[in-house]
Amino acid sequence: MPKFVFKFQAVLRQRKGIEQQRQRELGAVMGDLNAVEAEVADLNLQVKDVTNDMRSRLVGRLDMNFLVAHRRFMLGMQRKGVDLVQRLTEVQAKVDEARSNLAEAARQRRVMEKLRERHFEVWKAALTAKETAEMDEIGMQLNYWHGIEA
Repeated sequence: MPKFVFKFQAVLRQRKGIEQQRQRELGAVMGDLNAVEAEVADLNLQVKDVTNDMRSRLVGRLDMNFLVAHRRFMLGMQRKGVDLVQRLTEVQAKVDEARSNLAEAARQRRVMEKLRERHFEVWKAALTAKETAEMDEIGMQLNYWHGIEA
């Protein structure tokens, strides 16, 4: 039986490779996003801990140096939080771009796979027609030889 050969197999293989590359890129960017989100969570935890510590020291005699240091620390944390939010939006934009690139690569791969399926169906129909014609020819020859013998 003849074997099906897709003329654009190299293109399909290339498109699969591009899709896998886009998946790796998305994974790397998602790792960056997770790292920034972890930094934000860590920052929130630090601020919460320091605020709880500050509240526990607000009883009795107030230490003004501690209050000033706490205020400076909170301002620093606020600046760091703003920077993290900016980084988070930048990384989120990269994630969106990587997702759209992956979707486009997957679409391109599916187009080639659909073309391969159509070519296969055409090849299969042609092969079936050829086999049917051969069987008809064999049947006609057998009928002819049986007619001569009789």
